[in-house]
Amino acid sequence: MALFNSILFLLCFFTSIPLSTQKPTKTPLNPSLSLSFPLTSLPLSRPPTPKNLLSSLSSTQPNRAPITTNAPPYNYRSAFKYSMALIVSLPIGTPPQTQQMVLDTGSQLSWIQCNKKMPPKKPPPTTSFDPSLSSSFSLLPCNHPICKPRVPDFTLPTSCDQNRLCHYSYFYADGTLAEGNLVREKFALSSTQSTPPLILGCATDTSDAQGILGMNLGRLSFASQAKITKFSYCTPLRPSHDGAPPSGGFYLGQNPNSKTFQYVSMLTFPQSQRMPNFDPLAFTLPLVGIRLGARKLNVSAAVFRPNAGGVGQTMIDSGSEYTYLVEEAYTKVRGAIVASVGAKLKKGYVYEGVLDMCFDGDAISIGRLIGDLVFEYEKGVEVVIEKERVLGDVGGGVHCLGIGRSDSLGIPGSIIGNVHQQNMWVEYDLANRRVGFGRADCSRSVL
Repeated sequence: MALFNSILFLLCFFTSIPLSTQKPTKTPLNPSLSLSFPLTSLPLSRPPTPKNLLSSLSSTQPNRAPITTNAPPYNYRSAFKYSMALIVSLPIGTPPQTQQMVLDTGSQLSWIQCNKKMPPKKPPPTTSFDPSLSSSFSLLPCNHPICKPRVPDFTLPTSCDQNRLCHYSYFYADGTLAEGNLVREKFALSSTQSTPPLILGCATDTSDAQGILGMNLGRLSFASQAKITKFSYCTPLRPSHDGAPPSGGFYLGQNPNSKTFQYVSMLTFPQSQRMPNFDPLAFTLPLVGIRLGARKLNVSAAVFRPNAGGVGQTMIDSGSEYTYLVEEAYTKVRGAIVASVGAKLKKGYVYEGVLDMCFDGDAISIGRLIGDLVFEYEKGVEVVIEKERVLGDVGGGVHCLGIGRSDSLGIPGSIIGNVHQQNMWVEYDLANRRVGFGRADCSRSVL
């Protein structure tokens, strides 16, 4: 399906919700254990997008739950590959079944593909999860606190199905639907180490080939439920449009490269600034400016910081492919591009309805005329996209600057997508409420 015709619209989203009282696994967690799993790269039936951010920004959001520091010492590591999204493969259930999931710091609810009843001669997809094979799988009944609609801390409409089980629905902008039941299931990180049963979605009707690993600040995210206080990933450079995607890296727990990281504190705001346009569950960064080459763009730092209504929030999202800027910042970026290489712009061309700074010809030489793209954060922290890779291959000999207007998504803020997180470690230190950046060659073995 076409880019952004298939943006996931979350009708509302989760916030502080009382979780199940099931006891965690009795297997002791080994603090020195380092676990590695194979991860794969598959083409997506839809591109990664900031799902929670699209419609939930207009809903009332309570305070987020505090991040606990008495976390189990998970120390998971893995390689991953990606095409348009960061796709990880995680073992789920007892015994574990490997499931492919999009690593998404812009989502809360994790969900997987589950088998549904198929015609006798049509077996279910081999990549889907079979609940009947897992001894740790359980369904959430309708009387579970999560399933009560319209309670103050849970605004996603849910319903009881005919079996008195908790049912949920996700709608896509093109009208397609992903739905199923809310369930509890373990993530088996090794033969001796697993999470407690976590609440996630078990989708039985969806057009997607992969599930979602929700990693935002919400109470129901994988990180929050599993009490993960730190995770990181390294996104490799994209190959040519038709090339095979390279591998990167993913850690749960300590990253041995963290001594090289530069950190910025996540922004926090009083309750009065979280309505109606603020997403309190997103990772909000203190972006203060943008440079193109030696040119400091004349954009006030206030443009990247939410106002009293939440407009202007700047979020980093692994599940969004491109970067989106509020109109004032986008206009200045485009003006600088036109001033330097306007004659080379592909006139009248807009890639998939969102990228309009595109070029034919030699992308490297055009990139040199544009210069490095630099995102400036507080404390002097900078993320530099070198001029040689400031343009990305979108096929057909066309290369585009991976920046679009936030207005094209209906979002009153800016999003830093994974196209501008390449060749660096990005660490989410939840316990200390900060995000770290560290330069790396992610196409090499980083684990």
